[in-house]
Formats: sequence, C-alpha cells, structure tokens
Amino acid sequence: MEIVVAGRHTEVSPKFRAHLQDKLAKVEQLAPRAQRIDVLVSHEANPRQADSSERVELTVVDKGPVIRAEACADDRYAALDLALGKLLERLRRTRDRRKEHRNHAPLASVDVRPPQPDEEPLAVAPLDPGAAVEHTLGDSPVVIREKVHEALPMTVDDALYEMELVGHDFYLFVDAETAQPAVAYRRRGWSYGVIKLDTPVSTGLLPLPTEAAAVR
Repeated sequence: MEIVVAGRHTEVSPKFRAHLQDKLAKVEQLAPRAQRIDVLVSHEANPRQADSSERVELTVVDKGPVIRAEACADDRYAALDLALGKLLERLRRTRDRRKEHRNHAPLASVDVRPPQPDEEPLAVAPLDPGAAVEHTLGDSPVVIREKVHEALPMTVDDALYEMELVGHDFYLFVDAETAQPAVAYRRRGWSYGVIKLDTPVSTGLLPLPTEAAAVR
C-alpha cells in the first residue's frame, strides 16, 4: 500500500514520515485492498490558532468509497493520532457494512423507462469526473470552483453512510428511490436533513421498489 505525504505551508520531516509509516500500518488490517493513503500535513501560522495550528488529513483510496478523516491539534503527532482514530473507526464501519451486505441479495437493476420522443438529450458535463476548474463570476472578484464527481444513484441511507465516511457536513447525490437530485446534511447530534429538487433526472435505472410495491 502506497503512502503519499504532502505538506502545505510546512515541511514534513523524515522523522514524521517514518512515524506515519508505523502508524498507518494499522490501516492495511482493516482495508487490505486499499491502493493508497494520501496524507496532507498543514500548518496555520496565526498565533491565535496555536491550539489547532497543526492539521493532518488522511484519505484512503480504495476500490469502494473514498474514506477520509482529519484533525487539528497544537502538535502534529497528536493531530495524527486523532485523525487516525477517526479513520480506523470509519474503516471498521465500512468492513462491517460489507459483511452485512454479503448476507443480503442485492437489488436487481433494470433498464430505463422507454425514451420519450420529445425529450431533449441530457447536457454533457464539460469536465471529466474528478477534474476541477476555477473561474470568476463575470467582472466581479468572486471565484467559483467547479468539480465533477462520478456517482451512481443511491438511497438516503447510503448517502448518509458515505457522508460520514468522508467526514463532511453535507453530501450531494441522486436518490435511487425517486431519481431526484438531493442533498443530505448534518443537523445536530445524530439528526440529519435531506433536501430534494422536484424534477427527477434520468439515472439509467428505474426507481427502487417500495415496501408496498414489493408486497404486490
């Protein structure tokens, strides 16, 4: 498993790199198929943020969903321990979920609805998946960064699960049950919210069957 280390506004010493190799060996036990771990170490020079001046971000690149964690502390070794603790917990959750899914038959996907004669073709994204571009908003100083992510339709449960894996407060997805674009977001504690647009998109799959439909 490859470990790629980068520093932002700081140098990463050979001593810390060796420490990373020892600590991150635990990741391979929970993610044996992981291809790479990206480590970003950054330093905040503002003395008012001395208690959180060292940040460590860990990202596991696997065949499944990307799993990441980050933490801040006044010492990068402490920040690494905090981030690694979060990462290992998310990896355990992923492993347990895979075991659970093996015990259940997956839902079969089917072809899309018949094409509509007056339906306009979908617009082609100008960017390849994973690519990003920045541009200004007209003549204003506002800079907008656009990025395209490759994704399959998923349930709300799966969206919340993947949002937790990457440690974000929101997650953009297409609801597999309604084919509507949606955003899941964190509220307070274990409370979440979901916002959906009222216009379904063409996903290539029919909506998943509801319980009522499955009974018939």
